[in-house]
Amino acid sequence: MTDTRRRVKLYELNAERQWDDKGTGHVTSTYVERLRGVSLVVRSETDGSLLLESKIQQDTAYQKQQETLIVWSEGENFDLALSFQEKAGCDQIWEKICSVQGKDPSVDFTQDLIDESEDEGSRYDDISDSQPPIQLPPCELGKLEEISELVSSCLSSPIRREKLSVAIENENYIKKLLELFHMCEDLNNLEGLHHLYEIVRNIFILNKNALFEIMFAEDTIFDIVGCLEFEPGAPAPKQHREYLKNIAKFHQVIPPTNTELISKIHQTYRVQYIQDVVLPTPSVFEENMLSTLSSFVFFNKVEIVSLILEDERFLGNIFSELRETKTSEARRKELILFLKEFCQFSQTLQPPSREIFYKTLSSLGILPGLEITLQSTVKETKAASVDILMFIVEYSPSLVREYMMQQITNTEDEGLLMNIIIEGMICDTEMGASVQLMNIIRTLLDPENMLASVNKSEKTDFLNHFYKHCMHVFVNPLLSNTVHDQPEKSDSSTVQVLGLIVELLSFFVEHHTYHIKNYILHKDLLRRILVLLKSRHTFLKLSALRFMRKIITLKDEFYNRYITRGNLFAPVIDALISNYDRYNLLNSAILEMFEFIKLEDIKSLCNHVVEKYGTTLDKITYVKTFAALKVRYEQHQDRLKERSNLEPCTSILRNPVNRFRRDERAIDEDEEMWFNNDDTDEDMDDSSSSTSATASNTGGASAMSVDHHLGGGAAPGGGVVSSPYQGGGGVPTSTPMDTTSAGGSALSALEGGGSPNPAAEGGASALLGAAPDVGVQQTAQQQLSQQVAASVVVSTTATAASVVVATAQQPLDRMMEQDKMKELGGLPATPDNNKGGLLTDRDTDIGIQGGEGATNNSNSLITTTKMDSTTTPTTPVGGGPAPLAGGGGIPRLVDYDSEDDSEGEG
Repeated sequence: MTDTRRRVKLYELNAERQWDDKGTGHVTSTYVERLRGVSLVVRSETDGSLLLESKIQQDTAYQKQQETLIVWSEGENFDLALSFQEKAGCDQIWEKICSVQGKDPSVDFTQDLIDESEDEGSRYDDISDSQPPIQLPPCELGKLEEISELVSSCLSSPIRREKLSVAIENENYIKKLLELFHMCEDLNNLEGLHHLYEIVRNIFILNKNALFEIMFAEDTIFDIVGCLEFEPGAPAPKQHREYLKNIAKFHQVIPPTNTELISKIHQTYRVQYIQDVVLPTPSVFEENMLSTLSSFVFFNKVEIVSLILEDERFLGNIFSELRETKTSEARRKELILFLKEFCQFSQTLQPPSREIFYKTLSSLGILPGLEITLQSTVKETKAASVDILMFIVEYSPSLVREYMMQQITNTEDEGLLMNIIIEGMICDTEMGASVQLMNIIRTLLDPENMLASVNKSEKTDFLNHFYKHCMHVFVNPLLSNTVHDQPEKSDSSTVQVLGLIVELLSFFVEHHTYHIKNYILHKDLLRRILVLLKSRHTFLKLSALRFMRKIITLKDEFYNRYITRGNLFAPVIDALISNYDRYNLLNSAILEMFEFIKLEDIKSLCNHVVEKYGTTLDKITYVKTFAALKVRYEQHQDRLKERSNLEPCTSILRNPVNRFRRDERAIDEDEEMWFNNDDTDEDMDDSSSSTSATASNTGGASAMSVDHHLGGGAAPGGGVVSSPYQGGGGVPTSTPMDTTSAGGSALSALEGGGSPNPAAEGGASALLGAAPDVGVQQTAQQQLSQQVAASVVVSTTATAASVVVATAQQPLDRMMEQDKMKELGGLPATPDNNKGGLLTDRDTDIGIQGGEGATNNSNSLITTTKMDSTTTPTTPVGGGPAPLAGGGGIPRLVDYDSEDDSEGEG
């Protein structure tokens, strides 16, 4: 049997005989190995979860109603229904069911295959499908008892129930029975009236929609109610018809013009009255038999909602009058109660229809109307308004958020719908609507239901709007009540509101990480909430503690520093000590919080608690939490001591955290090794030494010295070339760099008076010429290297700028350097090498302005890099230094192919 998927809505009949919506999905008729048979399987269309898996049993009675419904019962008190979006899908699944049970799909019901030997006492059990229909007795007064027995005997068999239903419908038997009812009532024939009560009651249990259509028609429904007034054993007849005709009044808020709508409303009310009041409380078996009656009411409501939505003039009049300022409170109450019932009926709609329903209400102005009614002094009006808003928010919170965002440009903070909701929650003295309004606020501010929004910026925009325009209103009761060390008020309504506020704030901490963090730190909110730990209401203490526990759960160091610097564990410790003799929920909650800090090894909080409150907490010995916390603290201290005793060089190379930050001792050792390797460098043919080059621009004297690989070294990022400590453990040495002017002027090694290096004096020296002889160049470089090694500080007087020649590298946070250089448009830092890891230490940001190779500040700076001695420099053919790698478009301090080479030689 092939699988067939159709979109359906799954319903389940609850204990109140109302259909509960269990979700929308796709139904499949397929063989299920676990159930060992063909089953109806419904999977959710949203996440694919299993909504229903029901084996098609041979003895289960299925019924098809109104072309798109399949209803059946499982067990003694479990009714299910599938509502199909398309008639074709319903027909196909119905054919599958009939195929499994071997029934005719042209009939809108299936029959149970029962063992006739089980009901041997019944004289009707031998009837089979092949036998003719049931013959009803003549509808006469003398036959009422026989008719009653026949109807009662058919209830136990689905086959006989179906045949009896067909016979009653075909022979117009219900109207004949009602004629007998009038005769018996006129003659005061109580025996006949009692038989008619049993007959009509059992016809209800036949559970057939076709019979309900006849019984609930305008000309017959009151007679049906009359038959049910004469219950056997009752001392006197009930007065149901009197109530429906004279006492119950049809209240028209605005008279509708559609007569079909009015008739449908009347019918639905009367049928509900019959179901809820007139019919006796059914037994478990009989309750399953009344599922069609519930379905009749259910789909009547759907039709009523559809008819009202089609009448735009009717709804328009209601909403315009609701928003009118001259409308009286009594009239506004009538309008809002009608809309509440209208929204209740809408819960029966399928999702596409319900979406149209709420969009129609929104376009007609229901939210501006609710702004008025939510502030009403009439209790019923406000309660109904909260219910309506809850219906809208539960189905489409984005619809309400969109309206709130539109208010920003044309509404003061006091008139915002969100602030009206908050005020309603705060000012509700009887706490009837406060919890509902709190749930509305939570739903509107829940980022989870913002993720599927078409507008991707909805989350950011709406949260910004809330924290800017509404948050101060929301926390005002909390802040005003926690000014001092003790809560200002402790009356019932105030503490209930504070509990709701703190509960929502805990929700914000969990879901609004960025916005609520800023607000807590700015307003010192945690300190104010912890004042509630001194309240005499335990639930409020627990709410405050739960808020702090949410913050600690995040393990956010911003929060941790805020807690430790503000000494915010103090009120918690005080509450624990004051509660010491009582083993209650507050005690357990505080201990659990410290246990969490220990298990999660939150070092900053652990250190703070032990160092600040260790003496106090040592006295608490009935749990091991604080002793274990102290052990954890001591372990932290031991690790810190071990790290401080490690060799600085080893620490730098092995600890990735310290790769870019070194202590002073490590720098001194590197410097000493750098000087000690000078002799070794002189003996190498392609040795490396350190040179300093200064470049000045026209705007002011700024200079820079860079150690460069003799062979030109790769500079992937362009600009400064930094050589790595390759190999991870080699002794660092310096490598020389050859530089020429990047902007037209030949660079000298050290400009200004007092130069210690003769080779560097004069405009264009052999060291920095365009293409000097390699041997001469290396000799000059070695001489310069010896001078630089003496850590000479050279001052240049050109336009009051100074040149500082430093051989020791100063540590700088590399990440901050990169951010600054990007901002200033300067040179990007050299990336880490995958093998040895490049260490680039600079004291400032370097930028190239115009065509000049110049720094971007007024102070000269020398960037020194070192290279492992195992790296062999290369000299390009022709005697000149190799060009920088990286290709065109990458900024460089020195352009070896520029025209300045010839100018320098000249």
